[in-house]
Amino acid sequence: MASSSSRSARYDDVGVNGWQAFAGIILFLSGVFGFLYGLAAVLNDDVVTVGGGTGVTVWSFTAWGWIHMIVGVLMASTSIGLFMMKGWARFAAIVFCMLNVLIQFGTISAFPLWSLLVIALDIVIIYQLTANWAPDELAP
Repeated sequence: MASSSSRSARYDDVGVNGWQAFAGIILFLSGVFGFLYGLAAVLNDDVVTVGGGTGVTVWSFTAWGWIHMIVGVLMASTSIGLFMMKGWARFAAIVFCMLNVLIQFGTISAFPLWSLLVIALDIVIIYQLTANWAPDELAP
């Protein structure tokens, strides 16, 4: 039964649905894990190298560690914006996930399974943020 006073609900008025919560939680976890991986690479690069690995292709573990730490903090911070239903956070999360996928190729030769797992998680986050997001205005 439709009400006569139809008010279109704004995106901010709706609240977090299951897909948005999933994307926010996975983005937060990916950011925290990225930060911890970067911290380990900065403190002791032997920890993040698989036996027989040749190390990173470009730059050093320390440089990649700092990059992972910065992007990890940005991703975790952006997930808070997703839970607060900020429109900028959705687009920032997509950009940071795409950046994180590209960053993983810098260290994929040192720890390939971890890099592939993070790439898969980032693709899932991007999918959730693009395909399963509520529109700006909902039907009455």
